[in-house]
Amino acid sequence: MDSDKRREKLRDDTDNSLDAIEQDEIEGTAISPHSRINTDTPPPKKRNAFTMLMSRSHVGSGAARPPAAKALHRPFDRRDGLGEYLSDPDSFPPSIVIYHTPKFVVINDRYPKSSVHVLILPRDPSKSLLHPYAAFEDPVFRADTLAEVAKVKTLVSKELRRLYGRFSALDKTREEAMEADTLDELPHGRDWEKEVISGVHAHPSMNHLHIHVLSVDRVSGCLKHRKHYNSFATPFLVPVEDLPLEKGDPRWHPGREGYLGRSLKCWRCGRDFGDKFQRLKEHLDEELEEWKKE
Repeated sequence: MDSDKRREKLRDDTDNSLDAIEQDEIEGTAISPHSRINTDTPPPKKRNAFTMLMSRSHVGSGAARPPAAKALHRPFDRRDGLGEYLSDPDSFPPSIVIYHTPKFVVINDRYPKSSVHVLILPRDPSKSLLHPYAAFEDPVFRADTLAEVAKVKTLVSKELRRLYGRFSALDKTREEAMEADTLDELPHGRDWEKEVISGVHAHPSMNHLHIHVLSVDRVSGCLKHRKHYNSFATPFLVPVEDLPLEKGDPRWHPGREGYLGRSLKCWRCGRDFGDKFQRLKEHLDEELEEWKKE
């Protein structure tokens, strides 16, 4: 199949049974009990990159923002809902749009599936409505996006350290140094970037191209069913580094491979919960506590 036909096939893929999210999430009407950063965590003693980005508008922009409530209550237009962020990112508060550049908009996922979950939205109009498999055939676009993913993964890792660093044995020395405030250079501590995953869904539920960057824990009030979990715990989530896919790669056919319907397996210990989603959820909460202590 030549490139143009493959792009057309991917763009016209409307098998809704492969959607990883529910209709109310697509429409933006679902209630999000865990919507941004975990507010139960004490605030950091020092401002960090994530906190600073969350408290200002687009990098280098002096444009004033409208009241947060105005942006928060905008209706979503089904599968085109992400387009709002691309067309006017400055109209959203920093709790939603973390930052934007001429090439990308980075937002908090409205329905996060981990304790930290953000989306990267490419702004190139020639790519934004393509299936990611087709968009990443462009080597320039691929290079730019990989660089942005690396930047955002660093940002997410800093937020994980802010949230969980005080629990981590590997971060203990670093935290003690921060408390003492006597060292010119902090110890490295735990490598939180290893706790961050990224990728695109083999079958995106929303029309605009978006890249997921999230922590590995998969603990969130918005994680409600098997599809939610398996869309981030099976090859249904395709790392951007793997794109473009080779001919014959099974990830071209997520429905045939049955990724979303697979047995529920813990991302950390590998325990198989079959179809017992609630038991998996309880187990993930337990794993989170052990994972934080590493």
